[in-house]
Amino acid sequence: MPGFCIFYTEINEKTLIMKKLHGLFMAICLAVIPALQSCDDVEGYSLGDMTPPLWATVRVTGSAFYLDCDVWGTLWPVNTNMGWYNPADGQRVITTFNPLWDNYEGFDHAVKILTLEQVLTKEVETLTPENDGDFGNDPVYGASMGISGGYMNLYFTQNLPAKTRHRISLVRPADDKELYGEDGYIHLELRYNTYDDVTGIPQPAVVSYNLNSLDMTSETKGIKLKLNSGEDGETEVVFERESPDDNTEKMRNLDLSKVQLK
Repeated sequence: MPGFCIFYTEINEKTLIMKKLHGLFMAICLAVIPALQSCDDVEGYSLGDMTPPLWATVRVTGSAFYLDCDVWGTLWPVNTNMGWYNPADGQRVITTFNPLWDNYEGFDHAVKILTLEQVLTKEVETLTPENDGDFGNDPVYGASMGISGGYMNLYFTQNLPAKTRHRISLVRPADDKELYGEDGYIHLELRYNTYDDVTGIPQPAVVSYNLNSLDMTSETKGIKLKLNSGEDGETEVVFERESPDDNTEKMRNLDLSKVQLK
């Protein structure tokens, strides 16, 4: 058979055994190769496939976990070398992965996780006259924001502190009438407190805010966000409901190990 050349000089018991093993090996190959070709044709994935950085939320189930990806849906990790990772339900992450199979045991995909970067995950807080000073209003530099998966995701450049972690907060007014404006938008504000502790060392930083506490009805047009931009001063960013954005274009090879935020 082409590709397999075995020569025998005499017929004996050892030779017969070798022939039987060779025949068994060929039978297995012929059975497996079409199946592999079929999987490749149907699924369209290979071990070389790799996604760009994507936002996802960790979901813990029993002693295991899966990812709810903003773009790909539910992902079941098949890695056997992730004993280092301690999953927390609701934790936001930026991940890249190798998709392996679709519709895997109730999940949208089975995947091999390639990178998994945990992101500071926070709730929307209430702004009052009493706590206004706690939130601060320092300028935020290099801000890039997007909304996906029920979260507002913020990428910016932090001027690293020497001692005190900076506080970065998404706040809402205490009065619901101010929160849910007559213009059909939800009104929020991004507040940043450096505590006057900066070193001049820039560091990419990321934070994700859970928007599930907000009452977003079918008539909600979107979100209007006030912030003190380091480039533009006091400004307002509008997020239309019908145009979600996962804003991960700057997040390749992202290292968040030096970020000092709370």
